[in-house]
Amino acid sequence: VPEGLRVGSLAAKEAVNGQLLEYIQQLKAGEGINKPIYHFSTSTRREQTLRIEPAPLIIIEGIMTLVEARVRDLLDVRLFVDTDADLRFIRRLVRDINERGQTMELVVRQYTDTVRPMHKAFVEPSKRHAHIIIPSDGENPVAVEMIVADLTARVQRVLAAHVASEDA
Repeated sequence: VPEGLRVGSLAAKEAVNGQLLEYIQQLKAGEGINKPIYHFSTSTRREQTLRIEPAPLIIIEGIMTLVEARVRDLLDVRLFVDTDADLRFIRRLVRDINERGQTMELVVRQYTDTVRPMHKAFVEPSKRHAHIIIPSDGENPVAVEMIVADLTARVQRVLAAHVASEDA
C-alpha cells in the first residue's frame, strides 16, 4: 500500500469507526441515535438524519465494521460475507456508471488505485475477526438459516429476561 494512501486510510477509518463505536455504545445503553444519511451519488452526508431507537437486536453492517477492535468487542455476533473479487469489481463498475455517472476508465482507476489496496489492507484482514464467514456472496441458504435461528434465539432470550425483570 502506498505510504500516502496508508496515512489517509487510517484517518478515514478512525473517523468512521470512532463514530460507529459511539453509536453502538449509545444503543447498547438504551439510548437512541441520529444516524447520518449518506448520499451515495455525491459521496457526502445529507443534513437529515435517521432516528434509530435501541432494540433487542441491532444489526451493524459495513465493510469496515470488523477493522476496529473496540467496535468488534461490542458485537455479540460477527459475520463476514465473502464475495469474490471479480464480482465486487463488476458490481462496483455497473453501480458507479449507472448511479454515479462515472466513466469506465474512472471506475477502473479508482478501483486499482484506492479500492483494491484498501480492501487488501483493511477489509480482507478483518475477516479473521468474524465468528462466521459466509462464502458464496451470502447465497448460502444453510448458513443464512443457521444465522437466523441463532439470532432468533438470542432475541427471545433478551425479551424473556426483560419480561422476567419487569415481573420481579
